[in-house]
Amino acid sequence: MILDRYFARKFVMIFIAMFAVFTAILTFLGLADNLRRYGSDAGSFRDIVSLALLDAPQGVYQILPLIMIIASVTLFLGLARSSELIVVRAAGRSGLRLLVAPFAMALIIGGLSVAVLNPVVATTSRAFEAKVADLRGAGSVLSLASSGLWLRQGDESGQTVIHAALTNLQGTTLWDATFLTFGPDGAPLARMTADQAVLSDGAWQMTGVKTWPLSTDATPEAAATQAETTSIPSTLTADEIRNNFGTPSSISIWDLPAFIGRLQAAGFSAQRHIVWLQMELSQPLFLGAMMLIGAAFTMRPQRGGRVGLNVLTAILLAFTVYFIRNFAQILGENGDVPAALAAWAPPLAAAGVAMGILLQREDG
Repeated sequence: MILDRYFARKFVMIFIAMFAVFTAILTFLGLADNLRRYGSDAGSFRDIVSLALLDAPQGVYQILPLIMIIASVTLFLGLARSSELIVVRAAGRSGLRLLVAPFAMALIIGGLSVAVLNPVVATTSRAFEAKVADLRGAGSVLSLASSGLWLRQGDESGQTVIHAALTNLQGTTLWDATFLTFGPDGAPLARMTADQAVLSDGAWQMTGVKTWPLSTDATPEAAATQAETTSIPSTLTADEIRNNFGTPSSISIWDLPAFIGRLQAAGFSAQRHIVWLQMELSQPLFLGAMMLIGAAFTMRPQRGGRVGLNVLTAILLAFTVYFIRNFAQILGENGDVPAALAAWAPPLAAAGVAMGILLQREDG
């Protein structure tokens, strides 16, 4: 038990150190990139720094498998060079038994990353997008609530807030829609309702329309007009609407199941979000598999020039598994394979391969 605590503590400390190093690197890279991209948008240096800090958590979260494999390699190379592995084996403990504590820590780190870091990344991602929109001026926003679909479009001439009770899969056809238009100063100009609104050629084509002017002193209901068809310009495109639903990482995992339900109720396909949910749930196992891959190639005494070769092999295998996982995610999002299979098969296969290598090297 004492040895387990020792190896667990050593592994966690190495992982924290690697996590801090990569966080600092990504923050400075983000600072340089944001200076190049948004430095001309009348943003102060403080705004650029805040953008870099808001964008860093997402970058670090994406490379957690890389941090895990490097931490694993560092741990077992250190134990081999200090002869601690030899001492532990001489004391009668097998190499596989030694892996229990680091593997448990990898699972715990994975669980904490999903439960704690995932909501942080979702929050900072939304804040980053909002700040970029503020620097560049008015933009387009899409939100899905229990009351229906909400859209916002706008430019320098004003804003339009759109609400719809139901929409099609692409978000380009709205039913029971309401349009609220505002001027550049934020003053309301008009309210319009439509039985149906279709986005085409840079405009919303509406049918069954009733309009209430809000910028005059007259009573809106008394000045209301009705029309069979009408249109209003739109800065939205079908791709923009789809892309707003294409970032499930901006939704906390705790809110994702309810959001999937609202998405399906509104008529949208939730396949990408379902796959993302399963990918997040399998994250602890995937990080555990990365730890096992690192151990499989570095936990034996290293001789001569084999150290570099073993480390390179472990990292290349980890990257191969990472890309296979991403490919499986794409297949799952396209509906070619079930979401659970796309998310869980790669980490299970990676863990199996790593255990096979360990068994062959330890007992073979």
